[in-house]
Amino acid sequence: MKLYIKIICLSVFCSIITLFLSGRINKTATVEYQTKYINDAVTEFPTNNTLQRNLSLTSLPDLTFAASKSIDAVVHVKNTSIVEESDNWALQFFYGDDSKKKVGTGSGVIISPDGYVITNYHVIENSSEVIVTTNNNKEYIAEIIGFDEVTDIAVLKIDSDIDLDYIFFGDSDSALIGEWVLAVGNPYNLNSTVTAGIVSSKSRDLNEYDQKNQSFIQTDAAVNFGNSGGALVNIQGELIGINTLIQSMTGGYVGYSFAVPSNTVRKIFEDIIEFGDVQKGLLGVRGVALKSSYSRQLNINETEGFYIDEIEEGFGADNAGLVKGDIIKSVDGFKINRFSDLSGYLSSKRPGDNVEINYVREGNLRTTIVTLKKISN
Repeated sequence: MKLYIKIICLSVFCSIITLFLSGRINKTATVEYQTKYINDAVTEFPTNNTLQRNLSLTSLPDLTFAASKSIDAVVHVKNTSIVEESDNWALQFFYGDDSKKKVGTGSGVIISPDGYVITNYHVIENSSEVIVTTNNNKEYIAEIIGFDEVTDIAVLKIDSDIDLDYIFFGDSDSALIGEWVLAVGNPYNLNSTVTAGIVSSKSRDLNEYDQKNQSFIQTDAAVNFGNSGGALVNIQGELIGINTLIQSMTGGYVGYSFAVPSNTVRKIFEDIIEFGDVQKGLLGVRGVALKSSYSRQLNINETEGFYIDEIEEGFGADNAGLVKGDIIKSVDGFKINRFSDLSGYLSSKRPGDNVEINYVREGNLRTTIVTLKKISN
């Protein structure tokens, strides 16, 4: 009986030792397996993890560099104009000649260290005095150097004892739909305001029946009253447009604004500085941008391009051999789908410049060189 009890006790003791050792071994194996799995995952799939990190870093670009490069070069523009007469005798009685003064505000962009400023013409229109205030609250009386009413661009000059912060011109033709941009200006007299958006469209013409040089960059960066004349910059802080107008039912911001492309602005600025006015050149063609309805009426297969309906005698197109019925497909490799594509590109050219025209005649693609002819304002 005693022997039987000893055997049972020994069995129980051995079972306990076995269970204890088994538990320790299993626990160690489990920890090693989990650690190894994590390490293997990191080693086996480094590309996926790197992609995830890169996507998180690049999905939203850092716009602080562009803001820092441009914010001190955008100024507040105050335009004081004199109205003809005030109908309100009470204003005349209490305020005298001040009742005839009308004050408008907008924005401007310094584009040289010696104080040349670009703004919209409508910001300084009919002004008797223009005051420019920089981001550090210094005021300057500005001189109006020149303007172009068609593109709504004006050039001012302020004199400073020090070199001013300024923005470099960028290439608006190379701007891509979908790229990030900043609108910098002074909406509602809120100085140094920066808003972000993307390029929504290029060569936007707000009136397809008005054949002026209207070819805007469209953006969804918030622009309001007072932003006119301010800067549209890319993420490198380069000027790619001058914010000019918004289009909405109420006149307030509803999601889209429009800027004059910097290539056009730069050409206007250089013309005014060099010649005193804007030098404009023409191909010497009239016509319509093609779309399906026009193509059916004209009984042609092409649905893209600029259809020449009239050639002006003595201009570049006439001298280069273009004729009625030719369809311009590109200029210097720049694709032409709308009239604003054509007018917008040519607005950055001067009289005497040569442009390469690709056009379709009787189903065949041809090329010619056209010299733009000078035209006076």
